[in-house]
Amino acid sequence: MLTEFSSRVLDWYDKHARVLPWRQPPGRGLPDSYAVWVSEIMLQQTRVETVIPYFQRWLVQFPTVAALADAPEQAVLSAWEGLGYYSRARNLHKAAKRIASDYGGQLPADPAQLRNLPGIGRYTAAAIASIAFGQDVATLDGNLKRVFSRVFDVSAPADSPAGERVLWALAEEHLPPGRAGDYNQALMDLGATVCLPKNPLCPSCPLNQLCQARALGVQEQRPVMKPKPVVPHKLKGAAVIVRDGKALLKRRPAEGLLGGLWEFPSAELDADSPERLAAAIETEYRLRVSPLSRMDEVRHAYTHFRLTEIPWRCALIHMPEDAPLEWAEVSELSNYPMGKVDRAIAKMVGNG
Repeated sequence: MLTEFSSRVLDWYDKHARVLPWRQPPGRGLPDSYAVWVSEIMLQQTRVETVIPYFQRWLVQFPTVAALADAPEQAVLSAWEGLGYYSRARNLHKAAKRIASDYGGQLPADPAQLRNLPGIGRYTAAAIASIAFGQDVATLDGNLKRVFSRVFDVSAPADSPAGERVLWALAEEHLPPGRAGDYNQALMDLGATVCLPKNPLCPSCPLNQLCQARALGVQEQRPVMKPKPVVPHKLKGAAVIVRDGKALLKRRPAEGLLGGLWEFPSAELDADSPERLAAAIETEYRLRVSPLSRMDEVRHAYTHFRLTEIPWRCALIHMPEDAPLEWAEVSELSNYPMGKVDRAIAKMVGNG
């Protein structure tokens, strides 16, 4: 059934849909499922403006599921470098291999099968199924949560189980049969361009006459979110060891934060001093180093903590033969996928 809510949303979308490289305009048929899948994974916790150039380069380098499945992991991580949340790239790669082996290289249309693939949860499965395959399933991302929380004045925290149940029910209640993909994308666009987190453009909103939060003057207080915990701060030191034009690197474990990426040998510190760095590096890697000069510190905010990392140019005194480290040509450091902190250090090393 087409409700007034969904009717207004679809009418607005037909006129104002964003032009995006992974989309088909309204009424022009279904887009490529591989492109939709890649875009949905890239868009998790990342802005559209940031994603577009990455998406375009990705489709050139990995134009099909088969191309992605056959690619080396290091090539996949290099193509992803700078987007962050690297588990998304590793899961894309794992899922492509699964699709190639179990589904003949074709992304499954069934949401339950999609959810069995690495990196695809309830939201992403529903988005792919509705947008790429025309299935009548609702979805719920941050933009949709905000729209529903305001229009229906949902006071339960949107990031709580109770709040999510209410919001999923609203998304499903107003789903228009036959146009679920357009409906879901319309709400994504509305949340991204009109129903903004701060200073929403209420006079321009097609739902302003239905919006209960606006009628009560509490639109800026919706969605309600649970209090965020205090974000801890970590201090790390990095040993930048260069010898004969080569820098010493370590590859991070495949799983976990920045999995599979390369970094300079580093360790957490309780104080910024060359003595503490040398002691921490010896404990962590069994390397004996002599810090020579302090480089510019690098700061970065991760999801659960803030980091200040202080690189030091160091002389290598001793390295065990079985140390899990590798010498890399300084001139080739750009070929080693790294997180933002180590990429910043690598640029300093490359500039002398």
